[in-house]
Amino acid sequence: MQSALGVLYPPQCVSCAAPTESDFALCGACWRDTPFIEGLVCDLCGDPLPGEDDGTPAHCDACLATPRPWRHGRAALRYSANARRLILALKHGDRPELARAAAPWLARAATPLIAADTVIVPMPIHWSRLFRRRYNQSVELGRALARFLHLDHTPDALVRPKRTRAHDGMDVETRFANMQGAIRPHPKRGAALAGRSVLLLDDVMTSGASFDAATRACLAAGADHVNVLALARVTRDA
Repeated sequence: MQSALGVLYPPQCVSCAAPTESDFALCGACWRDTPFIEGLVCDLCGDPLPGEDDGTPAHCDACLATPRPWRHGRAALRYSANARRLILALKHGDRPELARAAAPWLARAATPLIAADTVIVPMPIHWSRLFRRRYNQSVELGRALARFLHLDHTPDALVRPKRTRAHDGMDVETRFANMQGAIRPHPKRGAALAGRSVLLLDDVMTSGASFDAATRACLAAGADHVNVLALARVTRDA
């Protein structure tokens, strides 16, 4: 059956539909156009930094200026080129299957953040946006990553009762103000985070305002600590 399906539906690049050797993969050209983050990064937000990675934690200017309530942070991709196209397709293009392709990229970035009791918690979205999109892209990413790493996944631990304005065009201070009171622990299912190591997951990190609000909600639910992971990081040179 698998051989027959392979003949009828040969593997294609998730980005351009060119032939590939396996399902949910990129072709060579799209791989080269996808900016994976390598080398030295900020230990709090995953922003690439100049210099060599000697194992000593480093921090970017933004994280030095803005205290972060989480312990560590990473991102798999820079939010540019093919990474941006893939994330827009996942988020707005009705392509939730792209989360399965992203799972190994996220897993590689998350390696230093994983503990034995880690539970993956996706960034919640307001019900009106969920109704329009029909799925939460962060939940799809969390489900795929949890399967890949064999970790617990709690997609409903947090809720977003406040519909916030889109952050496009806002400065950092306004973004943080916009997120005040926007995310809370679920009245019942938030208790699943008590005493746990939480890996908070979203598709994109820019200022960190959404991660800040969601981290505080996880800690309010009793999480032992929170690490954050984004599929892509908006970088200073993007």
